[in-house]
Amino acid sequence: MLRIIRWVAWGAVGVVGFLLLATTGGWLVSDGPLAPPRVATGPQTLAIGGPFSLTDHRGRAVTERDFRGRPMAVFFGFTYCPDVCPTTLTEMTGFIEALGADADQLHWLFVSVDGERDTPQAMAAYLEAFDRKIIGLTGTEAQIAAAARGFRVIYRRVPLEGGGYTMDHSASIFLLDAAGRFAGTIDHKESERVALEKLRLLTRRG
Repeated sequence: MLRIIRWVAWGAVGVVGFLLLATTGGWLVSDGPLAPPRVATGPQTLAIGGPFSLTDHRGRAVTERDFRGRPMAVFFGFTYCPDVCPTTLTEMTGFIEALGADADQLHWLFVSVDGERDTPQAMAAYLEAFDRKIIGLTGTEAQIAAAARGFRVIYRRVPLEGGGYTMDHSASIFLLDAAGRFAGTIDHKESERVALEKLRLLTRRG
C-alpha cells in the first residue's frame, strides 16, 4: 500500500488533529497508520494516558491499574496492518533485546484499534512473531475508543476497493512512567539510538 501523508481535515477528527499538532508539535501520517505526536513536555502539553478497560491476548480482562508500578511503552495498531505495525513491533522487539535485563522493568503494550477482527486469539497468534514481553490488548468498539481518547490517538476505518477495510491510526509509541504519567513518545521514524536513550531514561525514572 502506498505511503501517503494525509493532513487530516475532516470533521471533529480534523479539530483533534489540529489540537494535537498545535500542542505537541506532532504530524499525521497514513499508510495504514495515521499519526505520531512528537515529544513535547511542558505545562501546555495535552494529558495522554488515563483509564482503560480491555482484554489481553490471553483472554484476561485488564485495566490501566494492572500495569502500574512499571513504566509502559504503548503502541496502537492492528494485526492486518501492512507496514507500520509489523515494522514498529519488530523495532520494539529489537529495543527489548538491546535493553537486556532492563526491558523487564517496562510493560510493552500493543493496543488494537480493530476490535472487529482483532480478537484475543487473533492477537495471540499475531504476537508469536515478536518478543513475548509484548502484550496485546483489544476490546469492544466502545472500549477501544475510550482507550484511544485517553492517549489522543486518532483512528478510522477506511474501505478498500473490492471489499474489506484497513485502518488509519496514530503511529507513535507512547511512553508513560510507573505512575501512568505521560513521559514522551518514540516517533516511528526515530533512530534506534535515540529511542533506546528514551527507554533507558524511562527505566531510570521509574
